[in-house]
Amino acid sequence: MGEPVRAGRRGRGAPAVTPAPPPDLLAAPGYGARRMYQAYLAAWNRHVDPVLTGPQFAVLSAVRAYPGSDQSSLAGAVALDTSTMADLCRRLEQRGLIRRVESPRDARRKLLSLTEEGSAVLTQVNRRARRLDKALLGSDSGDVDVAGLLNTLGARWEAVAALDELD
Repeated sequence: MGEPVRAGRRGRGAPAVTPAPPPDLLAAPGYGARRMYQAYLAAWNRHVDPVLTGPQFAVLSAVRAYPGSDQSSLAGAVALDTSTMADLCRRLEQRGLIRRVESPRDARRKLLSLTEEGSAVLTQVNRRARRLDKALLGSDSGDVDVAGLLNTLGARWEAVAALDELD
């Protein structure tokens, strides 16, 4: 990970040197995770959908998997806090991709379902997202479950973030 020192351009044609990331930064898992995420966002925007975001895609996928669930319950399933989830759901509803209705037992709870358009959009985007996954993981991952490993790391990092103190 990391890039070698490379020459760039500065001003009147004088080459500038762009330094490589320092070794201690390359050894930091958060740096690698951030680089991967930034690259993923760029690839998503270019190859999957420049309008529908990854979190919106996750919400649509969860709504399809658990129709009629309330948005607060689904927030945890897609790793979003409840206020972000509420904002995303409002935007998806405004675009006509999901339907939000009050729960008959508790008017504060919003129950979610996909609209026909939402289902069609999800099917199209899902096809492109799976192609992106294949391109990102390549065939050289062999028997390694990279997605599983990343999800295991994500769960561990979430647990560490919740700790009051580190040992």
